[in-house]
Amino acid sequence: MKRTTKGMLAFVLGISVALSGCSGGGDEGSGGKVDSSKPGAAVNPAGQFPITNEKTTIKVLMKGSASVEDFATNEFTKWLEQKTNIHIDWEVAPEKSATEKLNLVLSSGDYPDVIMGFGVSPTQMMINGSQGVFLPLNSLIDKYGVEIQKMFKENPIYKDLITAPDGNIYALPQVNECYHCMYKQRMWIHKPWLDKLGLKMPTTTDEFYEVLKAFKTKDPNGNGKADEIPLSGSIQAGASNLFSEQMLDSFLMNAFTYDHDTKKLYLDNGKVTVPYNKPEWKEGLKYIRKLYAEGLIDPQALTQDNNQLKKLGENPDTVILGASSGHNMGSLTTLGAKSGRWLTYEAVPPLKGPNGFQTAAYHPYVVGNGQYIITKNAKNPEAAFRLADFLFNSPDTALRWYAGVEGKEWRYAEKGEIGINGKPAIWKQLTPWGGVQNVNWGQTGPGYRSSDFRLGEAQNPEQPLEVILYNQTKEKMEPYQMKIDKVMPPVFFTAEQASEIADMEKTILDHVKEMMARFITGDSDIDKGWDAYVKNLDNMNLKRYLEIYQTAYDAKFKKK
Repeated sequence: MKRTTKGMLAFVLGISVALSGCSGGGDEGSGGKVDSSKPGAAVNPAGQFPITNEKTTIKVLMKGSASVEDFATNEFTKWLEQKTNIHIDWEVAPEKSATEKLNLVLSSGDYPDVIMGFGVSPTQMMINGSQGVFLPLNSLIDKYGVEIQKMFKENPIYKDLITAPDGNIYALPQVNECYHCMYKQRMWIHKPWLDKLGLKMPTTTDEFYEVLKAFKTKDPNGNGKADEIPLSGSIQAGASNLFSEQMLDSFLMNAFTYDHDTKKLYLDNGKVTVPYNKPEWKEGLKYIRKLYAEGLIDPQALTQDNNQLKKLGENPDTVILGASSGHNMGSLTTLGAKSGRWLTYEAVPPLKGPNGFQTAAYHPYVVGNGQYIITKNAKNPEAAFRLADFLFNSPDTALRWYAGVEGKEWRYAEKGEIGINGKPAIWKQLTPWGGVQNVNWGQTGPGYRSSDFRLGEAQNPEQPLEVILYNQTKEKMEPYQMKIDKVMPPVFFTAEQASEIADMEKTILDHVKEMMARFITGDSDIDKGWDAYVKNLDNMNLKRYLEIYQTAYDAKFKKK
């Protein structure tokens, strides 16, 4: 690792963007200690404010946010400086070019005190941590981590997930215990059509097929035209993801096998594996092919983006979309629209397949790592760390970071107010959340929002989305939750592993996506083309691909 050249470093930094959902490590010899001999204002003891009696400036490279007008003049920034006596000298990288800016800074040697909000990949952490560019935070956590240690005590897995195999922590995370997000692979169906046709909510793949057939043939929107689209979806995904939550397989395949997240990895008795080369995947494809062949699936579902899908859901004349996969109703309609159409779609429970398989994909690892890094150029790493630790304070700091000014954008709950989960509320949102503003940081940077905090928001009849998502998830998804020992956790790659796996992963997943579309549309016959498809995966070195993930998983999680 110490022989890594600048050229190799730049190469791995580039490919690590595609691997940001994985993890990285550092040098065991560092022992997690920070050089505290650097000049800087004296830092007050843990938990005492201000952090420094003397005004202290920290230079921060921040990933920009489209929802934040100006971090320098932001109301939360002002409150933070008043509370801590730390002034932030901002350098904000535009969202669209943030990755390029980060790589440029890391290769230049001209580091800021802090790198914040980038979600720096663990591979980058490993390279820069082992070379001393990123400081290990262990000793600072032990000495000053009042709020972070509270979080670790509440849920020890968070510490484990951000700790490299060498035992060092090189970055602080953003933890967001979003309950409904843990079951984000959902299907939404237009309930009024079920009611009009006298149909029950489908619970099996056969029942779902019959519902879609009725949507197509029985004119549920009542306009006398055969304009209904029984089922649609979208293939658009985020920059680092190949697969979208709106893709047809995201929900339907979980009636046949484990189709989990973008890389589709899961665990089978501690062994890392994938579903897409197994007979159950083939059977799932044949089911979706059947739907497509009978005109029950919108052909555009295999090519359209999210905006095009939403246009179907918001068709101006009448409802034409029966069902679509997606995280929430906003995947296919406009949330909060006066038309109220978004309120007419309900979640379909996980379907039971022909062999009795039935599961809700589960995403419990809600740790967005790499959100706050202190570099070796930090003039006062203790002050920089204490500032970060304060961001983990909940609920007061979390509310200001997330919502804005107390008494304007939010207030603490009053007696009798009920939270999203039906328990006594903790806080109440006073103004609509979202859009461009300058009162909070737009969910950027490190922080901690526990499930109690999120679900403790007071119910608002005028903004019922969170309550709906909570109830739909609680009633329909959680009972069929994928077992935790099946869920592949984030792992740490070495630079060499990351270099080897990057192109391999893209080649394999591109092939899976391409052949999924070809099999579904009939461009390739599933029975005749299956063996060749699997052989191609073998030729793409799927075995080695899984070996790399297995090695990384064992290094982090195998019981010794």
